[in-house]
Amino acid sequence: MSTLKHFDMILSPVLTEKSTRGSEHNQVTFKVPLSATKPEIKAAVEALFKVSVRAVNTLRVEGKTKRFRGRLGKRPDYKKAMVTLAEGHTIDVTTGI
Repeated sequence: MSTLKHFDMILSPVLTEKSTRGSEHNQVTFKVPLSATKPEIKAAVEALFKVSVRAVNTLRVEGKTKRFRGRLGKRPDYKKAMVTLAEGHTIDVTTGI
């Protein structure tokens, strides 16, 4: 995969209380495209952050239906990837690449 494809694979880090607790177990959570596969996510994380990935778990999140000024709307669907890093490797998601 090219470097541009790697940048398209990782949309943003997920910074929630639960994802922060995962960092205690060498896990980092990213928002990825719906079409992303586990091997593509693994290759992108290893290439961009220069770390060794042990496992990738994915989760598809359905967008909520919300109401705004009486009209129905829907938030977009997205996919989360929980990436487990090998021992001794870390990613600081609060800084840029």
